[in-house]
Amino acid sequence: MAGIYIHIPFCRRKCHYCNFFSLASQKLKEPFLTALKKEIGQTRDYLCGEPVNTIYFGGGTPSLYNPLVLQEIIDLISLVTPPATRVTSFSGEAEINQDVNREITLEINPDDITPAYIGRLKQTSFNRFSIGIQSFFDEDLIWLNRSHSADQAIQSVRMLQEAGYENLSIDLIYGIPSSSHEKWQKNLETAFSLDVPHISAYALTVEAKTPLAWMIGQHKSATVNDEMQADQFNMLMNKTKEHGYLQYEISNFCKPGRHAIHNTNYWQGVPYLGLGPSAHSFNRSSRRWNISSLSKYIDGLNKGEPITDEELLTSVQKYNEYVMTSLRTMWGCNLEKINDELRMTNDDLIRKHASLFVKQGMLTENSGVFFLTDKGKLFADRIASELFIT
Repeated sequence: MAGIYIHIPFCRRKCHYCNFFSLASQKLKEPFLTALKKEIGQTRDYLCGEPVNTIYFGGGTPSLYNPLVLQEIIDLISLVTPPATRVTSFSGEAEINQDVNREITLEINPDDITPAYIGRLKQTSFNRFSIGIQSFFDEDLIWLNRSHSADQAIQSVRMLQEAGYENLSIDLIYGIPSSSHEKWQKNLETAFSLDVPHISAYALTVEAKTPLAWMIGQHKSATVNDEMQADQFNMLMNKTKEHGYLQYEISNFCKPGRHAIHNTNYWQGVPYLGLGPSAHSFNRSSRRWNISSLSKYIDGLNKGEPITDEELLTSVQKYNEYVMTSLRTMWGCNLEKINDELRMTNDDLIRKHASLFVKQGMLTENSGVFFLTDKGKLFADRIASELFIT
């Protein structure tokens, strides 16, 4: 199986913390769609015929588009990619139903969710929604420069649920300087009360060349407090566990059986095709990425000029990437997979480097599979880097 990610690079406004490629302008929305459709046709062979079981619209703010316009993209992908499954029509004739069993996700902002918008969603194949809430407190949302209110955040979830959509995920951010432990606990309690099956929660990160980095550099904002973030991450792990959520990846929590298939595929090394400016692709043997410029992306596709850079992955790169991603998940880093699939026979080296973290209570091992403990999850990147081959 494989996945397709579509990067929609438009926003109403730029969040202070965001370093993803996006523009607070919508003047090229139509030329972008034309270019995107060309890219779909030109890249159809990248996945080497793998059936596609997930489609994910991210950004940016994909919900700025009419859902019926996005359905045109889904339909085009369905025409040029192998089906996820085959079904038999009522007439008894075999036919291909491209969207059966496909997870088709739309990232959506709370302020875009209205009865009229949901009515249009009902005419599409979207069956999963990732709602960019970040906080249920207005003061946090203002500090982050979000475009919605706390009340809109709550109502957006309820409206989708009342419309019959159950496969919902919400994004939250912890470690916001304008927040506190009490407010973070209230955020979690509000999420639990809404009974969403999936929560993605991220530590606020100060990325270079973002408004947040400038604000902190100019002393116009308090800096991020690492100790507060660690405390709130521990609260997150404990509270989600109490409410029956599995921490299946460091930043992702779900009710049993409700994990995000698309994102899980990333962590498990499943091939994916990225479409749109700045999008990345992976087909097990290579990794490539599109140019991070909307105008150059559009011009390149219109003129038939290259819009991507690509690298063939070495065995060492494949190993390091597997260690980095697998350790983040509840399935752990499997030595058998490293030996059989990656053809790297360095068990002794891995055990030697991992032994220190096992002694420190940051890693555990079970039948040749290494797992991060809750303590270790606070230092996941450092632990992974110590297991890398350099």
